[in-house]
Amino acid sequence: MKTATDAILTIETVMLKSRNLKRDVELRFYFPNIITDWSALPLLLINDGQDLPVMQFDEMLKQLYEQGSIHPLIVIGITAGKERTMEYGVAGVVDYKGRGAKADLYSAFVLKELLPYIKKRFKVSAFKELSFAGFSLGGLTALDIVWNHPDVFSKVGVFSGSLWWRSVDQDDPSYEDDKHRIMQQVIRNGHFAPGLKFFFQCGKLDESGDRNNNGIIDSIDDTLDHIKELLAKGYRAEDISYLELDDGKHDVPTWGKAMPVFLKWGWGK
Repeated sequence: MKTATDAILTIETVMLKSRNLKRDVELRFYFPNIITDWSALPLLLINDGQDLPVMQFDEMLKQLYEQGSIHPLIVIGITAGKERTMEYGVAGVVDYKGRGAKADLYSAFVLKELLPYIKKRFKVSAFKELSFAGFSLGGLTALDIVWNHPDVFSKVGVFSGSLWWRSVDQDDPSYEDDKHRIMQQVIRNGHFAPGLKFFFQCGKLDESGDRNNNGIIDSIDDTLDHIKELLAKGYRAEDISYLELDDGKHDVPTWGKAMPVFLKWGWGK
C-alpha cells in the first residue's frame, strides 16, 4: 500500500487479488480527511483509473473541496488490466470481434470482490449511495453494470462512451444501428428502475466517422440514440445530463475538462 496525505485529501494505492479476473487489480482511493462516519459518504467507482493521475484528479478534487463546490465523497479508480478489451464491454454479450468475453467476470469482480473489500476497508455495511463512471470502453462497462444492478448503483457517468459496441460489423451489409448496437438492445429489452441518473459526455472531435452521413459524428449519434432509449423506457429529461464539448476529443485532457462538471452534477452543493 502507498499513501499520500495532505490537509484535504488522502490517496491510497493498493493491489487487490481477484479470483474472477485471476490477476491483481490496482486500486487508487481518493477520500477526504477528517471524516468520522464513512457510511454517510457516497462512493464513486471509476473504470480506467490509470487515467486519473494523468488528468491530475487529486488537484481537481482538492480545488472543488476548497471552493465548497461538492459534498465529500469516496472515489476509487480501478486500473484496467492487459485484457481490457476482454474484461470491459457488456456482460454476457461479445461484440462482433469476440471482445468483451470476460465482461461478466469483471462485473462479478466489482460486485462480489471489490465492493465487499471497500466496505471492509472503511468498516461500513453500506455507503450513502454508489455510482460508477468510466471513459470510452470503460464508460460502456460502467453503464452496463449500473443498468443491470439498479439495486446497487444510483448514478452513472459515461465519458466518450463506446456506445457503438456492436454485434455485427458496420461494414456488413446486414448491419443496422437500431438492431446491432449491443447496449442499446440491453436497454430496450430491460426494465425501468426508478431513481437512476445518467451523465453522458461527448466531444465534437471525438472521432471523424459518420456511418449514416448525416453530418454528425458517430459517437454523438450513438450517445443521443441511447438517451432516446432511456427516455422511451420512462426516464425523464431531468434524470439525464448530456455534455457536448465543441473542442472535445477522445482523450484524457477532454475527460479531465468534463470531470468537474460531472462531479458537480452528481454531488454539487
